[in-house]
Amino acid sequence: MKISWTLQIILGACFISGISKAAIVEEGIPGYVPTAENLRSRQDFQDARFGIFIHWGVYSMLADGECIMNDKGIPFSDYSTLPGGFCPSGFNAAEWVNAIRESGAKYITFTSRHVDGFSMFRSEASGYNIVDATPFGRDVVGELAEECRKQDIRLHFYYSLADWGREDYPSGVMNSCPKDSSKYDFPHYLDFICSQLNELLVNYGPVGCIWLDCDWDHIRKPAPGEKVVVDFDWQYNRIYSLIHKLQPACLVGNNHHRESIPGEDIQIFERDVPGENTSGFGRTSYVSASLPLETCQTMNRSWGYCIKDKDFKSTAELIRLLVRTAGRNANLLLNVGPQPDGRIPAESLERLAGIGAWMKANGDAIYRTRATLLPPQKWGVMTHKDNRLFLHVTDCPENGTVTLPFPVKAKDVRAFNSGESLKFKKGKDSFRVFLPENADCTIDYIVEIITG
Repeated sequence: MKISWTLQIILGACFISGISKAAIVEEGIPGYVPTAENLRSRQDFQDARFGIFIHWGVYSMLADGECIMNDKGIPFSDYSTLPGGFCPSGFNAAEWVNAIRESGAKYITFTSRHVDGFSMFRSEASGYNIVDATPFGRDVVGELAEECRKQDIRLHFYYSLADWGREDYPSGVMNSCPKDSSKYDFPHYLDFICSQLNELLVNYGPVGCIWLDCDWDHIRKPAPGEKVVVDFDWQYNRIYSLIHKLQPACLVGNNHHRESIPGEDIQIFERDVPGENTSGFGRTSYVSASLPLETCQTMNRSWGYCIKDKDFKSTAELIRLLVRTAGRNANLLLNVGPQPDGRIPAESLERLAGIGAWMKANGDAIYRTRATLLPPQKWGVMTHKDNRLFLHVTDCPENGTVTLPFPVKAKDVRAFNSGESLKFKKGKDSFRVFLPENADCTIDYIVEIITG
């Protein structure tokens, strides 16, 4: 994940020497057919609607985001000394998982290895990991996995495809510390990736999803009207097939900012709800009609811990984002960046608690819901499940009337929280709900319509 890089850098940088400039047509897994277990996992994923992202690694020690190595041009020879001082005495997996469970989130996506190449788990494939390279010496992923099982929270693993430290990884557009291109050896690096994915999928119990990132380290600027062109063959057939073979129920997601390819089970949107492109990371036409969707977003501006970043969104803003995301038929993956000592910042804990209080009262209108064909309206969005429609009114109309541009066979219309019956009017081509004068749309005034 990143925040300081612009779309121009991502899509416009010239390709470095040593990498083929021929466009690669990526097929993923040709003819991919998900297993029954995978399809159940997709449904469970959609039902969850809310998860927590955790960006944490040795970069937190420098307190300036997860990509500080690139942003500040720190040579890997210097950066790689950080683990020697990494001893997060405040890390407590039980406290993390409890705070996240109380927020109403149903799963955690943890950065098992970010683009700096440091693994937050015991790895035989590389000694550059939290067990072997730090005085802390504990397997964070192992402790987190055990606690997630105890508290019934699904665990997903973020895994960076790129690595700014390893000599065999062919550097892409995002590394400000160039390496010796004569040592590039992608087949050897791919073996390493598969070895680590094997460790994650074999050693830590059921994994809900492998969440891949940094594919965009090897793309070129598209011509007008052209799709994003990949100039690098990541050999996703091998990577995806390995994941599906080791854990058929495990979902595969790839934050590559373009259309999904066969073998992927969810579609990811960075900093935008599906159908929007305010961040510059995606295009509205890329929204899949068949895969579960997920939006990842930060609480402040940073993914990894940044001591100067106090620009936190309010609890109300975050709840409204969750509602808006559900209205787009997507999950919200909301990020926290723990401190160097392993504690979740107080500002994040406060917001997790606030969201949790709201979800306890209103979660029934979020969990297990799906969006409808009605696109977002000026007044808000609509979700549904079974024979219940939920109008999430986040902006009360001036005339106090919410109008649906289609008829509804309603048996009952009421305020979701109070159960108060609301007046409504059926039309041939519309349906109107009259909000009470005291309707509070500060966060989300929910109208429940029972159909039949």
